[in-house]
Amino acid sequence: MLFKPDSTDDEKSTAPRKRSLLSRLLGRMVSLLITLVILGGLGYLGWLAFQPKQNGGGGRGAGARPDLPVPVLAATPQVHDVPVYLDGVGSVKALNTVTVRSQVDGKLLKVNFVEGQDVKKDEVLGEIDPAIYQAQYDQAVAKKAQDVALLTNQKLDLVRYEQLAASNAGSKQQADTQRALVAQQEALIKADQAAIDNAAATLSYTKIVAPIAGRAGLRQVDQGNIIHASDTTGLVILTQLQPIAVWFSLPQQQIMRVNAAAAKGQLAVDVFGNDGVTVIDTGKLTGIDNQVDPTTGTLKLKAELPNASYQLWPGQFVNVRLKVETLPQAIVVPTSAVQRGPAGTFSYVIGEDNTVTAKPVTVTQQDEHEAVIASGLTTSDRVVTTGFANLSDGAKVVVGKDDGPPSADLAPRKRSRNPDGKRGAGQGEGQAKEQGKEQGKDGRRDGQGGEHRGRREHSEGDQKGQTGPAPAPAAGGDQSGGAPRAQP
Repeated sequence: MLFKPDSTDDEKSTAPRKRSLLSRLLGRMVSLLITLVILGGLGYLGWLAFQPKQNGGGGRGAGARPDLPVPVLAATPQVHDVPVYLDGVGSVKALNTVTVRSQVDGKLLKVNFVEGQDVKKDEVLGEIDPAIYQAQYDQAVAKKAQDVALLTNQKLDLVRYEQLAASNAGSKQQADTQRALVAQQEALIKADQAAIDNAAATLSYTKIVAPIAGRAGLRQVDQGNIIHASDTTGLVILTQLQPIAVWFSLPQQQIMRVNAAAAKGQLAVDVFGNDGVTVIDTGKLTGIDNQVDPTTGTLKLKAELPNASYQLWPGQFVNVRLKVETLPQAIVVPTSAVQRGPAGTFSYVIGEDNTVTAKPVTVTQQDEHEAVIASGLTTSDRVVTTGFANLSDGAKVVVGKDDGPPSADLAPRKRSRNPDGKRGAGQGEGQAKEQGKEQGKDGRRDGQGGEHRGRREHSEGDQKGQTGPAPAPAAGGDQSGGAPRAQP
């Protein structure tokens, strides 16, 4: 049997569905609204936290109080002569270098020097077998003696022929011929003397001498070898180390300045050590090259230094500075006092009321330590050297004292002892003791629980408050209670 559904039943079944859908929709809207409120609140809090940083990011930095003076250090400009230097890089070269070679051929009999020793000029460095050259010398001497004896006889004959010619007992032609023979023999004797000198010189070459004073290098030929005058290696190389030369280069832009300074007088040259700060030797400029190196755009210069302590060595690279002039009575401030801004260099000048003013300055030159001021400052000004982080134009400052750089602690300091002989402990240990005492009193009631708590907190206090051995037993602790007791 079929029944027709009633309309009221459909309405009753769809009504709960509509209500559930509506409730879910309302729930989502409420949760979305709550989320938006939370995000808005967090954004507002973030904006509030970020706003002071934006306002304080100017001259004094974030969080700085404008009513407090800025701590700084100050200095007063000084007046003194300031040298002007040009820096360059160069290499050390021996002032003279000689390769000592033999001038004759022969067997090397002796070597009279030690490698690396200083030798004097004309000191004998080696000896060659002189037998052949001695024989040549003796032969030349004997030849001259023979010709001298013949000349003596010819002179006697000349006297006789002249007497005979004067008395018409002999012919004048014979006398003239004898006179020519005498002159010829005298010329022959002069040739013999020249041969003797040549043989003597050749004989002297069998002793190899030092042409200059210097330091001997490594030996090139050993004793007993045959050496020749045509050998290219030689016996040894001598280098002159005192004085010594330094060749260095400067940019081509400094040519005019160097030439102008050299025209006024001799220029001083300083050479630095390995640290680049210490001047190890000072000499003079001796030469300027006549052309610029087109590959590097630099000009070569040569200086001569005494090298008294042998701190300079040939082939060594060094830093060099050339003094070109001296600025008389220049105003000098520490380099840290010169600041740079968009408009150029300036310095903070402290007024009478401890208010700083930024003044533009003109810097002539500066290095790591001091700057030369051409204009903008006077000797009565005080300039700020340290403390620029929170400083601005018109700010109040308090000038501190510069007692020198602080000394760094290389290791933890040794703990001091109290007058009663006990070691001092930190704040954490003191608090732990007080807490331990009270917990010890409560431990009389709480039993072992209070004692354990007191010991645990006392241990934490020791770790925070002290280093090294544990402190002495705490005074006033109850032996039977839960008060912590330090281990001896």
